[in-house]
Amino acid sequence: MATAPSTPTGEHPRGDGRRRIVFLDVDGTILEHGSHVAPSTGEAVRSARAAGHEVYLSTGRSAFDIHPRVAEIGFDGAITNSGALVTAGDTVIADRPLSPAATDRMLAVLRTHGIRFFLQTHDGVYASDDMAELMASYAQELRDRDATRGLRPEDSLAGLADREFPGIEEADLSRIAKAVFVSDHADGLDVLRADLGDEFLIVPGSIPLPGGSNGEIGERGTNKGTAIELLLAHLGRDAADAVAIGDSWNDVEMFEVCGTSVAMGNAHDELKHMADFVTTAVLDDGVWNAFDRLGLL
Repeated sequence: MATAPSTPTGEHPRGDGRRRIVFLDVDGTILEHGSHVAPSTGEAVRSARAAGHEVYLSTGRSAFDIHPRVAEIGFDGAITNSGALVTAGDTVIADRPLSPAATDRMLAVLRTHGIRFFLQTHDGVYASDDMAELMASYAQELRDRDATRGLRPEDSLAGLADREFPGIEEADLSRIAKAVFVSDHADGLDVLRADLGDEFLIVPGSIPLPGGSNGEIGERGTNKGTAIELLLAHLGRDAADAVAIGDSWNDVEMFEVCGTSVAMGNAHDELKHMADFVTTAVLDDGVWNAFDRLGLL
């Protein structure tokens, strides 16, 4: 059985017998460097589920884009595309793509400012021509850097960056869930927020990408927090029994909804301040330590 070498400092409460429902972010929470998963993370999830707790993914990734090392752990369901798709087992609880009008407006603004982007549906990720070119260049840069560290491309962000993505023209624009953008300028988020207004939620990205700034664009009101509320209502569960664990800006709303929130040791400082407690980092048994502290194991 996997064991954690250390636990966060401070009080270490044990379980109170409540059946909990846990929502786990992926990048920076389960995954690091594109493909690394701490050995103890899968053991923690399986142990918690065996003890009668439920564990769901809650990620900005498309359902199509869940890394095999994450999927093989086994979960009760998933919130994907930052809340646009909600599933419990094989049951779809909510499917909330952008409206065609919202997609058209978002694309017009991105193109007006010359900002590169991916579009995500539930079954694919599509790249603008300039984004595909940027990622190819970025992948080579990462491969050269990682070679000096003895890392194989498949074990680093180089493998993620080196993927071939279909073009935007192949995407069903009536089924777009969100966009991921890369701007050459540091004020990319501010520019998009000013032009897109209150109809959209625009947050900094959680995966390192090149450029001056990057982030995610989704429809306001569609986020991990509202997705959790829909799922809890479907399951007849109380938000007080829900636990959110994450590290980035698209985790804010689920922290606000769940009765207990846990920030990873590698999380943004602002998220740590919002959390009930901070666990260790993603590859330092952060998920295991959080589950242990909550008495889920």
